[in-house]
Amino acid sequence: MIIFYDSYCPLCCAEMAHLKKRDHHNRIELVDINQPGFTERYPSLDWQALNSRIHAQRDNGEFVTGLDATHAVWQAVGKGWLYAPLRWPIIRPIADMGYNWFAKHRYTISYLLTGKRRTCDSGSCHLPEDSK
Repeated sequence: MIIFYDSYCPLCCAEMAHLKKRDHHNRIELVDINQPGFTERYPSLDWQALNSRIHAQRDNGEFVTGLDATHAVWQAVGKGWLYAPLRWPIIRPIADMGYNWFAKHRYTISYLLTGKRRTCDSGSCHLPEDSK
């Protein structure tokens, strides 16, 4: 499964690092949508759509987005139960509204929670080498 994430978002990077630490069977490939050459490597993907909400591509080629993507990747590493309640029918619409609000304001929220700005110190918030 491939997860397309925004390396300019400190909270997004933190979640990707946590995810990779738990990916003991290398089931997840992290792809930074801000890496040089991304649009050349993935010309059929809409960068704006990828940047507006997290996307994951299942092994069968199907794309899932938002909390469905988050649940799918955590499920792939055996921790899907953490996000499963957010997919329950009664909770799902509220959780999706919350996610959409978070995605729209993720840089501000990241700064408030981590003290790190969108571009961090080096121009991006890439994952530490030991978490890849």
